[in-house]
Order: sequence, then structure tokens, then C-alpha cells
Amino acid sequence: MAGKRFLDEPGSELDRPGDQKRMRRRPSFASVIGEAVMVNSLKNFCLALEPMLRRVVNEEVETKFRRSTFPLTRSPSLRIQSLEPSNLQLIFSKNLLLPLFTGSKIVDLYSSPLQILLVDTRFDQIVSTYLPHPVKIEVVVLDGDFPEYDKRKWTSEEFNRKIVKERTGKRPLLAGDCLTVNLRDGYAAIGDIEFTDNSSWIRSRKFRLGVRVVPESYQGVRIREAITEAFVVKDHRGELYKKHHPPALQDEVWRLEKIGKDGAFHKKLAAARINTVQDFLKLSVVDPRNLKGILGPGMSEKMWEITIKHARTCDLGSKHFVFRRPNCTITFNPICQIVHAVIDGNSYSTEELPCIRIYAENMVRQAYVEWDSLEEIVGISSDTRLLTQGEPADQYSDHHQSIVKSFQPTDHAYVEMGNLPSNSRFGYSN
Repeated sequence: MAGKRFLDEPGSELDRPGDQKRMRRRPSFASVIGEAVMVNSLKNFCLALEPMLRRVVNEEVETKFRRSTFPLTRSPSLRIQSLEPSNLQLIFSKNLLLPLFTGSKIVDLYSSPLQILLVDTRFDQIVSTYLPHPVKIEVVVLDGDFPEYDKRKWTSEEFNRKIVKERTGKRPLLAGDCLTVNLRDGYAAIGDIEFTDNSSWIRSRKFRLGVRVVPESYQGVRIREAITEAFVVKDHRGELYKKHHPPALQDEVWRLEKIGKDGAFHKKLAAARINTVQDFLKLSVVDPRNLKGILGPGMSEKMWEITIKHARTCDLGSKHFVFRRPNCTITFNPICQIVHAVIDGNSYSTEELPCIRIYAENMVRQAYVEWDSLEEIVGISSDTRLLTQGEPADQYSDHHQSIVKSFQPTDHAYVEMGNLPSNSRFGYSN
């Protein structure tokens, strides 16, 4: 009879491999709790993920559906062009009015709101039939270096990479209510917009304005973006010193080119009581040599030409001034040019004034001295064709016509009499 086995003997039941495996597989209480928590968390995660997945799937299906139906609404010409490089481009109808200052309204050369046109680059015509629906466009700021090497074609990615954002801690570069507008029938107007920061902080020190189609608002053929010329944006305080183009008669004289505010020329003119553009132009008509003498040798001939050319772009308006004497009545424009004269009962147009040159010179000098006491009238045209009484100008002798030297830098003509014996050369309105 076999002896009784002890528990610690090698042949005991606890030493059996099967029993050991069962003991090792028996989970602990902590692991059971952990598994339960994990299963519950996974279930909650799936419940939370399900609606999000449904929404993503629905959005993708709707997007694919819209893209598949959109070509059906487009014109045949657009469907044909979708396989070819696009010829559609946005452009600014006119250049910007420069210089630009922060806080000042951005307008075109004619001080009108900016206008954006959609054109077909093959024909340079406004496109109004290619797009069946309005398209959203937006105004952005670009680096002045874009496009490189005067490149006329660029990709949307290249354009977007050159968009300039505001400096850290600053307001958006462009402010206004019309940064995004609808393009309808190939046309859109940009309302009041302005820069909030200058352009001195970027490498090129210049900005451009760009207009692009708002991303994902249009699914048709590519419409190339519009860009302006490169320009500098100055701080608003610089506007206080800017020149006016064109200047006004009552502008201070330092608004003219080459005459700086509180500079040497400005001080010399002020000492001679030449304070406005009108004062400057009057003396340039009556006695240009005296005016040059006041400015001094620092005003070179080239600088003089620039200044006088700028001054002559001034709008003269409709005011006239009447100088009366017992035997004559002479009408002047605002810069002391004769537009009409009645002497001893005879009427003289500007074409006939060379015949009475010496007398006219004396009258101009007297009128200049007594300018503040002249009678002011409004609404008389300075057009010599309306003022001429008698034969038309082309019937006068070639000799008289050769005496008059006329030039027209602007809509206003300035006529100078040549080879006068005196120190003055008088101008007559044409």
C-alpha cells in the first residue's frame, strides 16, 4: 500500500501544469474593474463618434452632389473652357490716386470708389455672360514685390503666399465695410476702405492691392486675381505736408512741387507776401523775372519748370476781375491774365492784344497793384471765341499770330508774348 503524499511532494496535484495555468489565468478584481471601465469608455466614444461621422459623410455627399450638378447650370461656353487654361481675370478699372496715407480713403485717379471688372484677356472686353450667378470677391494686401520680374501670370498659390497680414498687435491692414463684395454681371464697386498701417516694415517697403474670388465660394473655371501697381503707404501725419494734384488757387504756396513747407523757398515767398498758389501764378504772369529773383539762385531752371508746370495745372474756376478806367474796361482771370478788353469803345479779344501791347502791359501792372479793389464777377467764360467781337482769330495777319507763343499744359491755356522790350512777359488767357 502506497504511502500518503504530502502537499509539498513533487507529485502533488498543485504541481500539475494544468492546475498552474488555471491559477495564472484567474483574473484579479482590479483587472476586472479596469476591463469594465475600458469597455464602457469605448462604448461612449463610439456613441460620440457616430453623429460626427454621419455629419462628415453627409457633408461630403452634398458637396459631391453640388459639384456634379453645377456644370448643368453653366453656359456651354464655360463648360468648354473648363478643359482649357482660363482667360477670365479681375482687373481694377483705373489706377489708384497716389500717394496713399493711413486713415485716408482709397480711391482711383478720379477720386471715385474703386471699380473691379471681369474681363476676358483674349478680347479685353467686360465679361457679363460667362457667370450665371454673383461671385464673392475680396480685397487683400499684397507684397509690393509680387509678381516677380513683372510676371503677368501667376497661380492662385503664388498669389495667396504673397498676401500680407497685419503686424503682431496691430489692427487688420485694411479697414472698411466693403472688403468683400459681390461681382455681378462682370462688375463690382469697392466702398470706403483704408489702410491702418504704413508699408515701411516689409522688405520691399511697398504694398499692392489685390482682389481675388473668395475661396470655396465659386466652383467654376479659375478667375485670375487683380493687382494694382506697387505703392508706398505713409503715416497720416505725412498727409499734412503732401502736394496737391492739381493745386487749388487758395492752397498755400508750399503745396507746389519743389517748395517745402517752412523751407527756404517758402520763407522767401512769404516775405514777399506770396502766400497762395494764386499769388504765385499772378506774379509769374506779371513779372516772372521778379518771381525768380525772390526764389533766388537755389531754384534751378529745372526746378522752376517743375514748379511752374505744377502750378499751371490749377483749376482757374469761373471768377473774373474787372479793372475800370474812364476810357477802358479790362477783364482778367484769377491769375491776372487779360481775357477781354474794351478801350475807347473798341472791343479787343486776346488775339488782338498784341496790337496794343504796350498799353496792355501798363494796364496789367496797374491791375496787379490794385488787385484787391477790382470788381469780382462770376460766370463769364474765358473762352476767347465767345468774347471775340468781330472777325475770327484765324483772319488776323500771320505777323500777329507769330507774336503769340501759346502752350497748354492742362485744360487751361497760358499765352506768353514774346520779345517784349520791357522786363516783363505778360500772359493772356486763350
